[in-house]
Amino acid sequence: PITQINARVVITPLPAEPPGTIRLESPEVDLDTTLARLPGEHPMNVLFEQIKQHLRLSHFPAMHIHIASSIPVAAGLGSGAAVSVAIIRAVTEYLGKPMPDRDVCQLAYQAEKVYHGTPSGIDNTVITYAQPIYFISGQPFDLLQVFEPFTLVIADSGEKSSTAKIVNNVRHQWVEDTFRVESIFDTITKIVNQAREKIEEGPLKDLGPLMTANHSYLQQLGVSTRKLDFLVDTAIKAGARGAKLSGAGGGGNMIALTTAEKAQQVTEALYLAGATRTFISQISVRHDLQVD
Repeated sequence: PITQINARVVITPLPAEPPGTIRLESPEVDLDTTLARLPGEHPMNVLFEQIKQHLRLSHFPAMHIHIASSIPVAAGLGSGAAVSVAIIRAVTEYLGKPMPDRDVCQLAYQAEKVYHGTPSGIDNTVITYAQPIYFISGQPFDLLQVFEPFTLVIADSGEKSSTAKIVNNVRHQWVEDTFRVESIFDTITKIVNQAREKIEEGPLKDLGPLMTANHSYLQQLGVSTRKLDFLVDTAIKAGARGAKLSGAGGGGNMIALTTAEKAQQVTEALYLAGATRTFISQISVRHDLQVD
């Protein structure tokens, strides 16, 4: 989860309007309309229909919904999922029928399917619970109990990336030299499992070198770039415990593990190295977390 940026939804009643009227306003994306004017397959329509069915409502009261988001759109940072989660929580609280996180997560996933077709569910899960998760494709998520708080600095390289192109390139390598690529995959799997152990059991300082080691294997797969490599090296030289590219690679973001005291120092170094924007995220320990 990225705690420095967020989506906020404020609801006010529209007593002069007929029941079922929902006015949507979101200045960041130039949205100012009613729900009824949006196409039936629009994510907002899907989301509100899901909420209505879940709460077994015949209609919503007339209301104005103001959406404010500091999350960059189309930047791989889950802006759509964050807005969906915020709307679900705001609407259900407003109606006096707040939902547990599990239901919020599931409804947000339905809207994600409209945005992305067949999403992994990672965005809505991480955003709903505000905790790290462990994910293997085709298997249920594990929410991770954080052993001790830690700080991440996220930096955008400014390079646009095509996930499909990157995946195809790796697939081509796998066909050409299956043994080499499978060996890298196996090593990365071991690193991931060790990283999970450090997040859940500590010591957290050992997580940084695992991130850096992971990045070196991603370099071997050809999914990094000179800019991402430079940002990773810059973060480490500025005091980060470790760093790696994030996502598919070929551009996009990198993440660095720092202490809270050195986060600003690392951030400034990354800007000087050419990062187009940065975010700081404080990952906290949640004693109320229910892990299934």
